[in-house]
Amino acid sequence: MCEPKTNAASKPEFSYKEILARLISFDTTSHLSNLPLIEYVRSFLAEHDVESQLFLDDAGEKASLHAIIGPKTDGGIGLSGHTDVVPVLGQNWTVEPFQLTARKNRLYGRGTTDMKGFLACVLACVPQFKRLDLVKPIHILFSYDEEVGCTGVRPMIARMGKDFPMPGVVIVGEPTNLKVVDAHKGPGLWTLQIKGRSAHSSMPGLGVNAISYAGLFMEELACFARELEANSRDERFDPPFTTLQVTTISGGSATNIVPAGCELKFNARALPGYDIQDIENRLLAFIKGRCLPEMHSIAPEADMNLKLTHQVPPFSASSNSPAVALALALRESNETFAVSYATEAGLFEEAGAPSVVCGPGSIAQAHTVDEWIEETELESCLAFLNRLAEKACVSV
Repeated sequence: MCEPKTNAASKPEFSYKEILARLISFDTTSHLSNLPLIEYVRSFLAEHDVESQLFLDDAGEKASLHAIIGPKTDGGIGLSGHTDVVPVLGQNWTVEPFQLTARKNRLYGRGTTDMKGFLACVLACVPQFKRLDLVKPIHILFSYDEEVGCTGVRPMIARMGKDFPMPGVVIVGEPTNLKVVDAHKGPGLWTLQIKGRSAHSSMPGLGVNAISYAGLFMEELACFARELEANSRDERFDPPFTTLQVTTISGGSATNIVPAGCELKFNARALPGYDIQDIENRLLAFIKGRCLPEMHSIAPEADMNLKLTHQVPPFSASSNSPAVALALALRESNETFAVSYATEAGLFEEAGAPSVVCGPGSIAQAHTVDEWIEETELESCLAFLNRLAEKACVSV
């Protein structure tokens, strides 16, 4: 058994519900600052004699937070979660989204599942972590802007092993119903800007219709998507192939003008092992070989500019991953799962910290109207984290 420290001082403790209520009260939609929430977390940790450091964005308006409980040595267990949430704009909520609401065995509010419920459980366990004589450290790794491309965690990951010790394993607490996830797809997001030439709509041959070429491009994209569905499959995933689809499109100015401009965005969710550069190469070849020659024959200034704007690496843990082994032991399970949504796990894994995804709540509730999580899920997460602390008292 892991023994409490004999000199452990009594510090104020809070229930996970109290902490979750505070976390939900901060509107940390990705376009807003998360600093008020981070300052709350930092103050909470300071009350329990836990120092933390911040990693600010270039504007100084957002921050990731790192803290260590236990010895400041390499190894140990990282507990990773993001502080930002998706918008509620346009959603018809029946409860106040930034106020925790309890109904029967469910807790409602934006971020309850994705993923402030996990953050609340981690913070609620801090007093217990502090009381134990930890042999290996427990790292707290809270990030920003996960929902817009996992951008906020990257500067913090870049400092692992430099500004603070490298965790031995990282548990990313995204909602998996506490199932052990050892693989997920990797999204890529592209923007295509099309420049044509305007003309009177009665004389279309004098112009280059940017929307028409967007349609031609989308036909090629759909054809490629069907090829990926047929030829690149892994039945662990749902759907079991790399997906490719247009997500937004805009263009044109009036019904009597040949549209000179159009912009569309599309994304892929790639299976582990699939190089999304292949997607870009295929589509660039189509643009240069099929579209631009036609466009330039009328308007030399015409162009199609394709740009990869966001990419998150796919995640696939190694067969002997210590992070997966730890999570399976804590869950008393021998079964792992793969998911189609993305997390920060692949970034930690690439940086040399073996990772696994395991957290409370269902992804089916994430991003939804009246987002909720079962109280029993959070209570199971607390038990999971307490068993994890026992492991940190031995070795990881």
